[in-house]
Amino acid sequence: MSTSALSIEERAALVHRGKRLQYFTIVWNSLEALVAVVSGLMAGSISLVGFGFDSLIEVTSGAVVLWRMHLDHPERRERAERVSLRIVGGCFVSLAVYIAVDAIKSLYEHEQPTRSIPGIVLAIVSLIVMPLLSRSKRRVGKELNSGAMQADATQTEFCTYLSAILLFGLATNSLLGWWWADSAAALIMVPFIAREGMDGLRAKACC
Repeated sequence: MSTSALSIEERAALVHRGKRLQYFTIVWNSLEALVAVVSGLMAGSISLVGFGFDSLIEVTSGAVVLWRMHLDHPERRERAERVSLRIVGGCFVSLAVYIAVDAIKSLYEHEQPTRSIPGIVLAIVSLIVMPLLSRSKRRVGKELNSGAMQADATQTEFCTYLSAILLFGLATNSLLGWWWADSAAALIMVPFIAREGMDGLRAKACC
């Protein structure tokens, strides 16, 4: 259904649903970041800490989309989005550099993180939640013909890939004792996170 065919009430309902999805994203990513960073620091897991900081940056990104939805003037929305995307992009690039350096250092020094059950559980739950959330955002974005909402859905889908990579690293280290798996998983995350950062620095709407 095109936006022109939507009634005022239907559009208002979709916008309200979109805002609720963004609020849920912010709350979820905040909890995800807290669990991942704390668990990662306790276990010495680079991939888990990196995943946590990525979630924290996603909170900022989600807040930008939500803020943009509350602005009425199109020019103000575009200007706010460009500035915010560049800030978020810089954070992603910095995170990618940090993860790459720390992972290479750990591989060189043969550092093995301890088992992290909370991290494994978090990765599994995230693998379930993120695709459902992404699908809901994409549906609302399509109904509203909102490029920003659909781009944010793609960014949420991108988190699913990070969750799978994280689970691989944590599970293989825990079950098989592969000391290098955590650092390898962290390095696999780097190009994904760096791409998000470069898109942001170019003020390109998420992904």
